[in-house]
Amino acid sequence: MAEAQTKAGTKKITNHTDVKSATTTIERVTFPNRNITIVGNLYLPKDFDKHKKYPTIVVGHPNGGVKEQTAGLYAQKLAEKGFVTLAFDASYQGESGGEPRFLDDPEVRTEDFRAAADYITIQDYIDPNKVGLLGICAGGGYVIHAAQTEHRYKAIATISMVDGGDLRRNGMNGSLTATIQQRLDEVGKQRTIEANGGAIRYSNFVANSKEDLPANANRMYIEGYEYYRVTHKQETAPNKYIFTSLDKLINFTALDHVELISPRPLLLIAGSIADSYYFSERAYNLAKEPKELYTVDGATHIDLYWKPEYVTPIVEKLTDFYGKNL
Repeated sequence: MAEAQTKAGTKKITNHTDVKSATTTIERVTFPNRNITIVGNLYLPKDFDKHKKYPTIVVGHPNGGVKEQTAGLYAQKLAEKGFVTLAFDASYQGESGGEPRFLDDPEVRTEDFRAAADYITIQDYIDPNKVGLLGICAGGGYVIHAAQTEHRYKAIATISMVDGGDLRRNGMNGSLTATIQQRLDEVGKQRTIEANGGAIRYSNFVANSKEDLPANANRMYIEGYEYYRVTHKQETAPNKYIFTSLDKLINFTALDHVELISPRPLLLIAGSIADSYYFSERAYNLAKEPKELYTVDGATHIDLYWKPEYVTPIVEKLTDFYGKNL
């Protein structure tokens, strides 16, 4: 992976693994997060004119995901609506730099969004007063955590938002709360093994095969397997993270100061039958006005990642939200 750069760069992409459109141009861009090079795809709308100033939306992907999946889909669709959009791989993930590979560090993930704001707000064709933020799944939690104190983002939205810290700490609906101390004991032992030169231990975000799905798997986990390992599988997303990331994740809460987003607007979008719905509901209850919890009837957590019958109205909702607030 390339070393960190002191200046951000761009390179036009001739093919894109997720969505192709005659109405946008996609450029590969890089920018630094401290000593890590972040790699992103910049989507430029039809008839883009570098001499004009455009409203911009930065899009964050889920844990275990990369920019070519659901983040790229929404970036593409919003660019078709006239926004400049940026979807990027988080530090240690995808094409972005960072060692050790597949470390899942929530504070670095949060800093990625500050680095993205550094990059996007100095581009000549961007209106720095019209930059929005969109996060999906755990990316939604990181978006909220960053936006609490990052005022360069003027309008914040999430889709199927998850607090990644709470999820690793407590599991879905508290299913792992009783094992917190045991898992932290295991992390400590594993760190000692690795400090002595032992092999890095990895965990999976979802099952690697249908046979690996536990009998009691919830719908989000089952559909996550189907999305990440079957229908939208990407070589740059190998479905693993460093096990010892758990000490950082368990210590993290995305929603400590949601109220600080106000008076900037917050839009939370979630499926009505999503296992994760309670995370968006919790964020909504903690936030101050202006805020909205937009429920998509009949949709699961993963449905909102890619299914046209849900993506299309969500894009319209986001277009209206950013159009009014940027």
